Amino acid sequence: MRVRNKPWADGYIKAHSDYIVTDPKAWLGKWQTRFEKNQPLDVEVGTGKGQFIIQNAKAHPDINYIGVELQKSVIATALRKFMADPLPNLQFVLTDGANLDEIFLANEIQKIFLNFSDPWPKKRHAKRRLTSPNFLKTYQKVLDPQGKIEFKTDNRGLFEYTLVTMNQFPMVFDDVSLDLHHSPENDTNIETEYEEKFSPNGPIYKLIAHFKS
Repeated sequence: MRVRNKPWADGYIKAHSDYIVTDPKAWLGKWQTRFEKNQPLDVEVGTGKGQFIIQNAKAHPDINYIGVELQKSVIATALRKFMADPLPNLQFVLTDGANLDEIFLANEIQKIFLNFSDPWPKKRHAKRRLTSPNFLKTYQKVLDPQGKIEFKTDNRGLFEYTLVTMNQFPMVFDDVSLDLHHSPENDTNIETEYEEKFSPNGPIYKLIAHFKS
């Protein structure tokens, strides 16, 4: 998806460096120093415009959150939304989610959120999907042994692909929902901007899984 350039993004990011990191490798082993308290760490890969992770940080002040996003204009939009009411337990990182094992220590993350990732529908692009085996290997390195992956999508093909790759890895499924918004779990579901816009068009699929020890 083409992202419209925002000329103000560079300056805004530089002006709010206390809340956003553009050199993540320099913070390896030091992420907790950017937060008010040392707490369990959850990471969203592909944080988009920030609604999901901001609302999670508000709802769970006992957890530290990091929103990872590759697109500068997109993460700048999330940062601007966040700065309307800054929280001490949320940071943003401008980087590629494929490199989590280069910026986080082994077992450092409690939970990884993957929300409405690009489905990369063509078979030749399968390795780019955020739930492909190579990505799962990276997540396994940085997740706590008891850590979990929470995945949401409206793309049936990507959901089925993810069920297969996680099962073969192997991973254990803690929960699988074929229609999240009509399930009991929807009572505590926090929506992304994309989810709000497109959920009327069809079901939202969700799974929670962990790696076998």
